[in-house]
Amino acid sequence: MINKELLIQFGAIQKSYCKNERIFSEQESARYYYQILQGIVKMNNYSEEGKEFIQGIFYKDQSFGEPPLFGAINYPANAETLTDTTILALPKRALFDLLRNNPEIHLNVTKALANRLYYKAIIATEISSHEPEHRVLRYIDYLKYEVHQVEKKFDFQVEHTRQQIADLLGLRVETVIRVIKNLEKKNEVKILNRKVYR
Repeated sequence: MINKELLIQFGAIQKSYCKNERIFSEQESARYYYQILQGIVKMNNYSEEGKEFIQGIFYKDQSFGEPPLFGAINYPANAETLTDTTILALPKRALFDLLRNNPEIHLNVTKALANRLYYKAIIATEISSHEPEHRVLRYIDYLKYEVHQVEKKFDFQVEHTRQQIADLLGLRVETVIRVIKNLEKKNEVKILNRKVYR
């Protein structure tokens, strides 16, 4: 999203995390802009019963957790790694200096945030008004076409587990398993070695 060298020039530091390590916690004060160099990060909440709800999953070259920086509010969710992950962390004040000095980057960040808000609105609509099969296929298509920009049929491998898809879409994992099998029967997805391809 923001050029790596530019982030380093403005004072970003590289940090490495192991799989399943927490980067920040819900209600923690937002102090850094985070951008992924390698790995996968999820933002999540847990209910009082310990059930996980995944707010979003972020990949290489994506940023995460920046809205609270602009709103001067605490993080609404945790950020945890799904794989060994390396990120660049830029202090909030340095981010604002970078954006003031680079209006085109500021515009790109604003566009990325707008796209994320749009995605959240779409997912909220999907969860509230559509059947599980529609929700799952819509989310996989979002990953394929919007996030990873893959066009060919069955060229996109879904990296999420069935459990992660369930946690993202407010479904039970058994429902997601059944839906994916039905989608395979309809030739909408392929399953090879337990991996889903769209």
